[in-house]
Amino acid sequence: MDHDSGTTELSVRRESLRLIETVKSSRGEIDSVDTCMVSLTYDGITAYGEGTPTEYSGVTADDVVGAVATEGAHILGPNLNNPQLVLDRIQEWDAPAGARMALDGAVHDWIGKAARLPTWKLLGMPRTLGPTVYTISMASPEEAVSAVRKAPDVGALKVKVGGPDDLEALEAIREVTTLPVRIDANEAWDLDTARALTPRLRELGIQLIEQPFPTTAIDDYHRYRERVDRLPVFLDEGCTDAASVLAARSYADGVVVKLCKAGGIRGARRVMEAGREAGLQVMLSCMCESELAISQAAQLATLADHIDMDGHLYLSDPPFRGLRLEDRGIVLGDEPGLGVRPAR
Repeated sequence: MDHDSGTTELSVRRESLRLIETVKSSRGEIDSVDTCMVSLTYDGITAYGEGTPTEYSGVTADDVVGAVATEGAHILGPNLNNPQLVLDRIQEWDAPAGARMALDGAVHDWIGKAARLPTWKLLGMPRTLGPTVYTISMASPEEAVSAVRKAPDVGALKVKVGGPDDLEALEAIREVTTLPVRIDANEAWDLDTARALTPRLRELGIQLIEQPFPTTAIDDYHRYRERVDRLPVFLDEGCTDAASVLAARSYADGVVVKLCKAGGIRGARRVMEAGREAGLQVMLSCMCESELAISQAAQLATLADHIDMDGHLYLSDPPFRGLRLEDRGIVLGDEPGLGVRPAR
């Protein structure tokens, strides 16, 4: 397919995504998140991409937006005649991963729209993802039960935890649901906490834990791994690229892959493939993001053992629409490109 008209036009903006309720984790509380939205136009086709900052690592939305505004047009080049070459340049770009994610997503959206086909179909991916997860904030037992009862129809629950005080909430959750339950400590535990809580967590049927210890506490991960009754450990903050995945295979059971850490679809694919080569399970996950970012990540669903794609379900005023939740899984849009469209 030959496209040879005009030049590539790029625009970028910072957008605040308001949440339906305050989300609480061991890192604090949030009721909105800021993200980077880009649109590019070439050959009469306008495409969109979203890039999420990793605030916990010190990267802000301003950093992501600034990188795209300053260098994005240069990285894209004058045209999209060879989009694969453009995607190569994006991945080699020394910029925040969220900036690479935004441009990578927009190019993938443009490729599908130029071919007049959904991008997932071009990539040989299914339209329907496997069962996804819904996250429950750190909360009192009563609040946790209420959140579970109000949750959408999903395949599993993930509960944010910070320490022993959260055990009562987990017990209350287990009394009102038979769904698989995972927990996410966001680096809040120490080894003593893990040792003390693991037996009861096993009794409650907790499926796995994400990032129990700080990324630097490698010895704690190794020592916890020695326990016969340990929970499977998945690394989130501790794995960002293929090199960190390979290093983790001696002390983790799985990796959590997010486009905002890996730099988009291409970067995330490399991390997921590295995880499989290392013998680790792979969880495809997200931040609080719009349906645009979720649809970007969904292009990689077949490479994942677990789907944790619920960020768009928390937004009170979504800027993009096109996804559905059906049979506990996400159904992608069937429009050309990533399958979502601006809501306003």
